Amino acid sequence: MHVPVPLYQAKAELFRTLGHPARIRVLELLSERDYAVHELLAAIELEPSSLSQQLAILRRTGLVRQRRVGGEVVYSIVVPATKDLLSAGRNVLRAVLADQDQLADLLDPPVLKTPRRGGRG
Repeated sequence: MHVPVPLYQAKAELFRTLGHPARIRVLELLSERDYAVHELLAAIELEPSSLSQQLAILRRTGLVRQRRVGGEVVYSIVVPATKDLLSAGRNVLRAVLADQDQLADLLDPPVLKTPRRGGRG
């Protein structure tokens, strides 16, 4: 009997897949348009073997697919909502960083300049 994976567990797997900077960058690029492998290599400073490994992980999880176009392998995003997920991540990060900036401001208030005594002007 097949026991379904709880939703929170499936979400955790998805976020683990997104837990690598190169995979995030690949998805950001592919959310704009399809890319041939050589274009991805030019846009992401990775060794070809490392990029290949990251693309394989994204393929296995069903986030990207590949197809041959002429002599090239071209990658595309499978689920267009991935772009929304990346955008939501950017918004969450922006809010977290803004909160951290506010906390830092509270911890380190700006130094007020005090007027000099006995000086001119």
